[in-house]
Amino acid sequence: MHTVAVLALDQVIPFDLSTPIEVFTRTRLPDGRPGYQIRVCAERPEVDAGAFTLRAPWGLDGLTGADTVIVPGTATPAAPLSPAVRDALRAAARDGTRIASICTGTFPLAATGLLDGLRATTHWLAADLLAASHPAVEVDPDVLYVDNGRILTSAGAAAGLDLCLHMIRRDYGSAVAADAARLSVMPLEREGGQAQFIVHDYAPAPQGHALEPLLAWLQENLAAELTLADIASRAGMSTRTLMRRFREQTGTTPLQWLHRARIRQAQHLLETTDHSVERIGTQVGFGSPTAFRDRFRRTTGVSPRTYRRTFA
Repeated sequence: MHTVAVLALDQVIPFDLSTPIEVFTRTRLPDGRPGYQIRVCAERPEVDAGAFTLRAPWGLDGLTGADTVIVPGTATPAAPLSPAVRDALRAAARDGTRIASICTGTFPLAATGLLDGLRATTHWLAADLLAASHPAVEVDPDVLYVDNGRILTSAGAAAGLDLCLHMIRRDYGSAVAADAARLSVMPLEREGGQAQFIVHDYAPAPQGHALEPLLAWLQENLAAELTLADIASRAGMSTRTLMRRFREQTGTTPLQWLHRARIRQAQHLLETTDHSVERIGTQVGFGSPTAFRDRFRRTTGVSPRTYRRTFA
């Protein structure tokens, strides 16, 4: 039987901790036998889990001999990793143990050096911090999980479930994984990556800001065929001055801001109306269905139809 050790660090996120426990505990082989046995391990007997205190039945020695070690996310991802935990994870890696992280669990895994030179992901809100804190890691914020063979990482929340189902499929095949997915009321594979879940807010511009009237006008005219010259004329300045001020005050360009606003409006229409994809593309200002689909996929990671199936 495959042994999974789930490492509970202080400030562990309960959802991330419970996901592998529930998924692997409920996995059954075709003859009815359990596919996994679970060890919940911690450096100390009691773990602060925020809303409650967790008592772990295994110490760090529970990682020894495990086939898989999972590091759930914590509410304090930048917290220093204790030498004991670092050494235990490194020892597991040397022994050939498969190690996976969920959400911000990528941070303690990165702190061991095991992710250096590898591609990895984490919750999209923490991706910039991960890249800044661990420059040797190639951070990909747009995927649900990354499988490097013995080292795996996942994005936040439900992406941990995607990763667990992926590992079950690796261990026991698609039939067992599909059964585990049905028990979890989850598709075995979800299309796209976490880019589809990222809220693409407009670039910041505080109320009373010099560009606020222009941004409001752009929002009201998403369907119009606007050029940079049109926007500059509305703002009463040259295109060069507009570009400089727009980047200073919003961090992006006028046309990039406009494209993002159009995609955000398209997401809203896909969720709340039954308008065709072609009609929505026209409503938000794209000259052709192909241009709309291409821009939408580049921004969200999925097609408009897939987005609608997921969120309508």
